[in-house]
Amino acid sequence: MKIINCKLNKKVQKKLLEYFVLEVTARSAADLLEIQPNNAALFYRKIREVITYNLELEAHEVFEGTVELDESYFGGVRKGKRGRGAVGKVAVFGILKRGGKVYVKVVPDTRSSTLMSIITRKIAPDSVVYTDCYRSYNALDIAGFYHERINHSKQFGIGKNHINGVENFWNQAKRVLRKYNGIDRKTFPLFLKECEFRFNYGSPKEQLKTLLIWTKI
Repeated sequence: MKIINCKLNKKVQKKLLEYFVLEVTARSAADLLEIQPNNAALFYRKIREVITYNLELEAHEVFEGTVELDESYFGGVRKGKRGRGAVGKVAVFGILKRGGKVYVKVVPDTRSSTLMSIITRKIAPDSVVYTDCYRSYNALDIAGFYHERINHSKQFGIGKNHINGVENFWNQAKRVLRKYNGIDRKTFPLFLKECEFRFNYGSPKEQLKTLLIWTKI
């Protein structure tokens, strides 16, 4: 997938890619480049569509070794609630391979059956899996994984027993998304994949290099 049917010239497209990587908003980028804000916003959307397409191609990769799992909630008015307290929020499930990449997915709910359908596709059997004590992860104990739990009501981590990596991703993602001051639920998955891309592809230089290849600009 590449960016097509774009009326902006290549020079402007490359500058917009640079601004996107540097987390400059579309409106600010439009002002700097003296183009219409709608054109910049549309181009940013096309970038996110390209990112999502390419990350989905990578989604078949199976994580093995040591893995962290956690769910989080975006939007809504109540902070940090699960279950009934998460009404109005978008539920997201995250899997992080320690020393490697993160994989995130919007989910309809965080029931055990929903999460396990993703876990069994994405994580190799016999992997060491770290979670908190959320009840939906109980099924891991009989699913062919080495399951370790951390009780956050008592401590945040003991040695290797923690989920600091995936929690760091949630913090980074929410920082990136906060500047948009509200995202439509229909387009939220595109923004979420943007966060996954930023986490997995390191420095701005590496991100820009990757996007130039993916977009074929």
